[in-house]
Amino acid sequence: MKQPFKKSLKPKRMVNGVFHTTLVLKIKYNRMKKNHFIIAFFALLVMSASMNAQDPNASFFDEIGNIRMQTIELDGMADTIAVINHRAEDITWSRVVYRVIDMRDKQNFQLYFPSRTTDEYKSLFRLMVDAVIDGINVYKRNPRDIKPQFNEILTGEELSRVFAFDELVDNNLVQVDPITEQRTFNGDQYMRYVRNQLKFLIQEVIFFDSHTSRLYSKIIAIAPMYALHPDNMANMETMAYFRNSVLCWFSFDELRPYLMKQYVIPSGNDSQRLTYDEFFAQNLYSSYILGDSNMYSRMLLEFSLSEEALRAEQRRIETELLNFEQDLWEN
Repeated sequence: MKQPFKKSLKPKRMVNGVFHTTLVLKIKYNRMKKNHFIIAFFALLVMSASMNAQDPNASFFDEIGNIRMQTIELDGMADTIAVINHRAEDITWSRVVYRVIDMRDKQNFQLYFPSRTTDEYKSLFRLMVDAVIDGINVYKRNPRDIKPQFNEILTGEELSRVFAFDELVDNNLVQVDPITEQRTFNGDQYMRYVRNQLKFLIQEVIFFDSHTSRLYSKIIAIAPMYALHPDNMANMETMAYFRNSVLCWFSFDELRPYLMKQYVIPSGNDSQRLTYDEFFAQNLYSSYILGDSNMYSRMLLEFSLSEEALRAEQRRIETELLNFEQDLWEN
């Protein structure tokens, strides 16, 4: 019987003892292999660069925002928030300051109102309480130092006590189930509570980037203050009373996802659409300096003997911060 016809590739001639067709196939295979190697090599370079760019260990700021190598500002051309990454070696000068945002200042009314939450707007404090209910990290304040520490997270009954209205546990604004640890909001005393929740304390770092030749500022942490907290038994005229008014600390970077989603209540222009994140990025709030980082680890209230002396020290620090960039280049 005849064998069935099989289509085969028959070489027409030999080159150096090797069939010509086989040689051509090997050359094409080697070229493809080389191209794949080049593509893989460049892919590894891109991945490596991406991993190095996101490495928090090379950052001037740590992973929770306690000075991170990134700031935000409003891009005027695109009307969006622009994220700026700063290299650690470019930061030639930095200074930490503490500022108080007083809700009684007219410029800060948009942070305080509406006192009663609506479907569209809520106050800054209510936004923070809602973030607590959602599970955001709440950091314990240091009773001996006003500087925030991000190593102790409040949970359970201790977290609920932070938002106490009086001695009755049932009146705490935040209720935490002792078994499931589920957090719920208790609004029974909320309206009476917010009448006296009039201040926030922020920790801010101001630094000079030699690459862009600019001064930048970044909020590291923010703390709600409530002077009438039942545990605050210090003398009203002392720094201890002010320090004990700090309820807890929030990492500003951890709070930003909530600030991005909530609009600030308009002031005189109902068409204004401004989120809390944009409000802070544009520094639309007013504040006064409580103190700065210094070798004595003291705030202004601890050594200023009079209101005039306090105002003079505040003006001195503000002037130093404003003149720093100009003085640097003149020298």
